[in-house]
Amino acid sequence: MNKKIAAIQMASGPQIKANLMEATRLIREAASKGAGMVVLPESFALMAMNESENIDMAEEQGSGQIQDVIRQCAIDNKVWIVAGSIPLKTPDAERASAASLMFNDKGEIVARYNKIHLFDVVIDCEAGEKKTTDEYKESDTFKAGEDIVVVDTPFGRIGMSICYDLRFPTLYREMVKQGAEIFLIPSAFTKTTGKIHWEALVKARAIENQCYVIAPAQGGYHVNGRHTYGHSMMVDYLGQVHGLRLKGTGIITMNIDLKAQKKVRKSFPVLQHIKF
Repeated sequence: MNKKIAAIQMASGPQIKANLMEATRLIREAASKGAGMVVLPESFALMAMNESENIDMAEEQGSGQIQDVIRQCAIDNKVWIVAGSIPLKTPDAERASAASLMFNDKGEIVARYNKIHLFDVVIDCEAGEKKTTDEYKESDTFKAGEDIVVVDTPFGRIGMSICYDLRFPTLYREMVKQGAEIFLIPSAFTKTTGKIHWEALVKARAIENQCYVIAPAQGGYHVNGRHTYGHSMMVDYLGQVHGLRLKGTGIITMNIDLKAQKKVRKSFPVLQHIKF
């Protein structure tokens, strides 16, 4: 099977149908460029005007307009698709799950990861000559996940994560202990934090774990007033960048070479030297 993976960058808005049309177009384009797996960014189908919309629009796993479209895209294009994050229902009627679903090329859901680390922060921003403050509290809307997810695929053994997870290296170290060779990090980093930390964090997770990192992002101005950093990245196990999309909607791709990765892990056995 083709071991090329594509990462999609979007600037999603509050209209699910419009976002899904754009995602469908980009998935088709990625497949035409030879990708066997396509990874979408966080909140690709809904960048809500009000965070409570994530609860209102949350789907049951296995059914709903977002999952139906992605399932059909996987079948039509004969590709695996990772739906960066979508809101799924939980037993708590007041909170949804920020979930990443992996579909195989038959349209079957083969893995689900619920975002563990929720983005509850206050950020000082520059707005011309004025300083403003943005406050985010995902825990008001989303229920935190608890389970680490590492799954076997034809592309390698994949560890799943979402956005703010990137700042917690112990999560990725645990995934490596479970055999991860590739990390997926669909994201919607803010412009402010992205400028400072995004590239350094993505490369760090790759280098310290000798893993491929696929990090598709939201990139641009959004109708709800958010401004995301973009800079979708694809990095190999040495920290070398193989794909970078700075701004706007688009696609980047990278070939996965597990034999080369295994050779480096054997000759430079950092993971075997861990003491703590």
